Amino acid sequence: MIESVPPPLSGTSILLKRVTDLLLAIPIIILLIPLFFLISIAIVIDSGFPVFFIQTRLGKEHEKFRMIKFRSMKVGAHKEKENFGCKDKSELLSKSRNDPRVTGIGRFIRKFSLDELPQLLNVLSGSMSLVGPRPHIPEEVKHYSDRHLKKLEVLPGMTGVCQVSGRNNLNYKEMVKLDLYYVDNWSIWMDLSILILTFPAILFRKGAY
Repeated sequence: MIESVPPPLSGTSILLKRVTDLLLAIPIIILLIPLFFLISIAIVIDSGFPVFFIQTRLGKEHEKFRMIKFRSMKVGAHKEKENFGCKDKSELLSKSRNDPRVTGIGRFIRKFSLDELPQLLNVLSGSMSLVGPRPHIPEEVKHYSDRHLKKLEVLPGMTGVCQVSGRNNLNYKEMVKLDLYYVDNWSIWMDLSILILTFPAILFRKGAY
């Protein structure tokens, strides 16, 4: 006999996760408004407008959404992607440690993951969660196996198992393995643990560049 077992993040668990996201994201956004303002001014002084970098990503069930970050690279830098970092299409999310496209203020806000703070607005809109797999680039998803597509069964997150386990020091296969572990073993306690571990990960800048 074969028993069908629902995934950990289904039914009331989805509602619990969404409520937790809102209860945490709303006060954090309010508290960080002054910091948002200061970072915006610093970016404009350093390299002009625009302040934000907006990119199309794939969320839950392959739904496209516009992910927002503080711009940390020169304007138009994303079009020069093929000239830097890994050339393997299966590692489109890889970063180069000494990428010359990164601006002065961009290098600083990346070290402390401040460039990702605007994603709180994505959390507020419901296109992302505070915790989840890395947001998916459409070109990357084309190379996913059937097993990898399981990551798109949940909302992508601002932070996750990868971010507290080495971030850019991990290779692509390690990232995929950790993301799938999260999907298969989700619990509200895992989310809370990851959120707590995110702070020292940011503070000590492990794998951040």
